[in-house]
Amino acid sequence: MRLLSIGVMCISMLMLAMASAARPSHDELKKQVADTERAFAATMKARDHAAFIAFLADEAIFFSGATALRGRDRIADAWRKYYQGERAPFSWEPEQVEVVESGTLAYSGGPVYDAAGKVVGRFNSIWRLEAPGRWKIVFDRGEAPPCRCGTKPAEQKD
Repeated sequence: MRLLSIGVMCISMLMLAMASAARPSHDELKKQVADTERAFAATMKARDHAAFIAFLADEAIFFSGATALRGRDRIADAWRKYYQGERAPFSWEPEQVEVVESGTLAYSGGPVYDAAGKVVGRFNSIWRLEAPGRWKIVFDRGEAPPCRCGTKPAEQKD
């Protein structure tokens, strides 16, 4: 019985060592997420709506103004209009990527460009690792640049 316990313990330690050795480094995970974001953005340029959908987690949430689009199907339907026509109405690219220490969640953010290449906003996305090397987007929010409407009015004095 004691030999069996020692054997199980040795096998467990070996499996743990193999699992940790196989895990990508933090920098490799950041590169995976950046590459995934670039591939996701490439679906717009390629006008490939089906490929866009493949990046969405089943329970993804995209914020569109004050409205939250919940679920892959609803997001796919709402975004179909952006994939119609020969020319992409906008594009984006990652500028910043961070991955949590567990290596299972990541943030990507960067500029959004109009069809002429002018920066018109920023995107912020949260990705989840669903299988080794397979990241799916779970949250996305685009934001227009802040209004540069002038200075704040001075407070009135009584």
